[in-house]
Amino acid sequence: MTDNKQNCGVTRRAALQMGILGAGMTMAPKVFGQTRVTVDEANLRPRPIAIPPFLSDDPRLGAEIAGVIMADLESSGLFRPLDQRAFIEQIRDVNVAPRFADWRAVGAEALVVGRVHRLPDGRLRAEFRLWDVVLGKPLAGQQFSTIAANWRRIGHIIADQVYEKLTLEKGYFDTRIVFIDETGPKDNRLKRLAIMDQDGANVRMLTNGRELVLTPRFSPTSQEITYMQYTNDQPRVVLMRLDTGEREIVGDFPGMTFAPRFSPDGQRIIMSFQIEGASTIVEMDLRTRRARQLTRTTAIDTAPCYDPSGRQIVFESDRDGTQQLYVMQSDGSGIHRISYGEGRYSTPVWSPRGDYIAFTKQYGGNFLIGVMRPDGSGERILTEGFHNEGPTWAPNGRVLMFFRDMPGPRGGPKIFSIDLTGYNERLIPTPSFASDPAWSPLLS
Repeated sequence: MTDNKQNCGVTRRAALQMGILGAGMTMAPKVFGQTRVTVDEANLRPRPIAIPPFLSDDPRLGAEIAGVIMADLESSGLFRPLDQRAFIEQIRDVNVAPRFADWRAVGAEALVVGRVHRLPDGRLRAEFRLWDVVLGKPLAGQQFSTIAANWRRIGHIIADQVYEKLTLEKGYFDTRIVFIDETGPKDNRLKRLAIMDQDGANVRMLTNGRELVLTPRFSPTSQEITYMQYTNDQPRVVLMRLDTGEREIVGDFPGMTFAPRFSPDGQRIIMSFQIEGASTIVEMDLRTRRARQLTRTTAIDTAPCYDPSGRQIVFESDRDGTQQLYVMQSDGSGIHRISYGEGRYSTPVWSPRGDYIAFTKQYGGNFLIGVMRPDGSGERILTEGFHNEGPTWAPNGRVLMFFRDMPGPRGGPKIFSIDLTGYNERLIPTPSFASDPAWSPLLS
C-alpha cells in the first residue's frame, strides 16, 4: 500500500487523513479456488471465514481490529465469521503457515491472521495474512503504519483486501457516508450535516444546525462535498473541503429545486432550475462558472445524475404525464425514456460500474427502492415500505444505502443498506434520525 473515488442522486427530503504506508507481499494464487464467492451467492451460502484476534502488545487493540474486519465482512452477506471460541490452533506467529487441518476441522474455508504493535513514536504498525484453508495456500499479506487514532481504518482496509481477493471485486469498507443528522420533535427538526464511517462509527457534525442543509454529495476525490443550504429562505449551493473545513458558495439560485451533483471528473456540476413554471436541467463548469441549459420543455425535469463516463445523464421528468426516468447525452441530445413499469419513478442514481440505475418508485401506496439496466430492462425491486427514498451506491456498485422514514409523531428517518440480491438489508447505526445518505469513493 502507499501513503496515504461516485455518488450522485437526490432525495426529496427537503477527513480523516491517514498517511498509510504499506509494504506489499507477493502472494499467489489470485483466485481462491473452491472458496471464491460472488454477490449472487450472498444469501445462499455465506462463506465461513476464521479471524482470530490479532497478536498485539495491547490485546484489546488486537481484538478490536479483528472485530472490525469480522463486522465488515459479515455485513456484506457474503461471509460468515466463525466463533473464535471454537478455534483449535492458537496463532503465535503470523509469518508461519497455520495448521490447516485445525482450521478445516472448525469449518473455515479462509483464515485471516494479523499482528499490530505500537511504534516508539506512538504510531501503529499492523500486518496481516490471508490463507486459503481449502487449498492450504497463502493469498495475500501486507503491512501498514498509521497514527493510533486511525486504528479502525486498518480493519476496514484489511477487510477490503480480503473481500477483493475472495470475490475478485473491489471492497467498499474503507469509505465514509455524509448524511443529514436530524434531532428534535418531528415538526421542528434540527438538521445538521454529518459524516461517519460506512459502518456508523466516527460520527462528526459538519454544520451547527443554524441553517437548513439538504442533499449532500461527494466529489470524485472524496475530499469535497456539495450540499444545499437555505439562508433566510434563500437556497445556496455550498462546496466544502473535508480536510480543511473551508466552504465556498458556488452561487445563489432562487429557482433551484435540488442541489448539484458532480461529474465523474469533478469539473462540472449538474442541477435543476425552475424557469417560467418549468424545471430544466443545467450544467455548470466549476472552473469558469459558466452554465448551459440541457433541457428545454414545459415539463418538470429534475434529479439529474451522470453515468461513470460523464457522457450520459439520467433524470426524472413528467413530460409524458407522470414521473418517469429518461437518459440523454451530456450535451442534452438523444433524450429517451427508459422506465415503463407501473408507478412513478424518481431519484435515479447511476451505478459506479455503469451496469445499473437505482431509483425510488412510488406504487400501491408504498415507496420502493429498485434497480434497472440503463436501457430500462431488468427492473428489480430490492425493498419497499412506508417511505423509502434516496438510494446511493457503494463504490463497487454492489451495495446501496437509502433512508426509510417511519410514520407517527415519534417516527423519523433511518439509514439502511441492501445489496443487489435484495435480501441483505441492514440498519446503519446513527446517533439520532438520519436522512439523505451519500456514499464516498474508496479512501485508500
